[in-house]
Amino acid sequence: MRRWMAAVCAGLIIGLVGCARYEPVGAFEEEPETLAETETENGVSAAEEEMAAEEEPEPIAINAAVRPEPVKVRGIYVSTYVAGTGGRMDEILEQMEGTGLNAVVIDLKDDEGRITCSVDSPLAQEIGAARVLIQDMTGLIGKLKERGIYPIARVVAFRDPYLAEQKPEWSLHMTDGSIYRDGNGLAWVNPYRQEVWDYLVEVGKTAGKLGFEEVQFDYVRFSVDSEVEEVVFDPEDTQGRSRTEAIGQFMDYAYGELAGEGLYVSADVFGTIIRSNQDAQAVGQDYREMAGKADYICPMIYPSHYGDGSFGIEHPDMQPYDTVYQALLGSREALEDAEEGGRQAVVRPWLQDFTASYLNHYIDYGDEEVRAQIQAVYDAGYEEWLLWDAGVSYHFGGV
Repeated sequence: MRRWMAAVCAGLIIGLVGCARYEPVGAFEEEPETLAETETENGVSAAEEEMAAEEEPEPIAINAAVRPEPVKVRGIYVSTYVAGTGGRMDEILEQMEGTGLNAVVIDLKDDEGRITCSVDSPLAQEIGAARVLIQDMTGLIGKLKERGIYPIARVVAFRDPYLAEQKPEWSLHMTDGSIYRDGNGLAWVNPYRQEVWDYLVEVGKTAGKLGFEEVQFDYVRFSVDSEVEEVVFDPEDTQGRSRTEAIGQFMDYAYGELAGEGLYVSADVFGTIIRSNQDAQAVGQDYREMAGKADYICPMIYPSHYGDGSFGIEHPDMQPYDTVYQALLGSREALEDAEEGGRQAVVRPWLQDFTASYLNHYIDYGDEEVRAQIQAVYDAGYEEWLLWDAGVSYHFGGV
């Protein structure tokens, strides 16, 4: 399974699984100079015009790729192992036909920090990050596009045990100098380090070369494991920045670099940060600010991730429509004041298509439960969504 981990945020015990991987410019106008008595037709003296022509620098060429028209995404996550198995992937694509599904999220940089196909990324090659599970990624993406399916590259960001081991100076360290590891024994890299940001952008640009049209950052946050409080952050790295400032600055940096390559940028975020400032500060994800730093923001609002009593619902996993609807009402409230100014990300939530049998109170998820969540998205005023199931056993009858 993808990643399991328990975290206590804002006094709520969150049952964690799945994609949460909770363990689920402006132009300035210059003041015109005083005009000379003798002017040309443009209102400038002949001498000044001649001087300007001699001194005017060559215009700066801006090589920014044009992004394609945005797609209203209704998609699913497909694991590396399924995506790399031709027959199984073909079966998934056949099942998607006629359902309205039009997008697939595929790991490019996975939960273990490995690159899932051959790439020309310099640092990935230097540290041997590639573990080729998808032999022909460009061919796969070509196949998706032939079917009108929008390809999204999932890039796991700061939980990167492979990079942390290969570049320990970029990892998180405990007070005794040892590398920090979360409850699953996986090391994390330091979200404050520019070198880490550069690597993630490098991987994102590689996604564009492979044919992906969007880079979706997951684990774009700090760890919430209790032992993270014992991590020592070097003041030279933090430079006085809070966790939310570090994550926000990374997103600004990554967006500027990747949008310039013609790519869309999205970020997966905890669903609980929508209403909990305490959770936001813990993971470094401020919902409203994150929504201003990406094209798409993807809150993971699986009903199973909410503790009993959340939104006044006795057992959220057992009421998928109500839970998703209430979570997205919170999203609308959080963003309503920010909609007029600046960039505003499209909200594209992750929905649950798995049965959380580890809970004390749960129901089996099938077509009806998937359909109920999708309806809640529409009723809350949103149009896009993604389904998560680590086993890639989707209930296509629900979409």
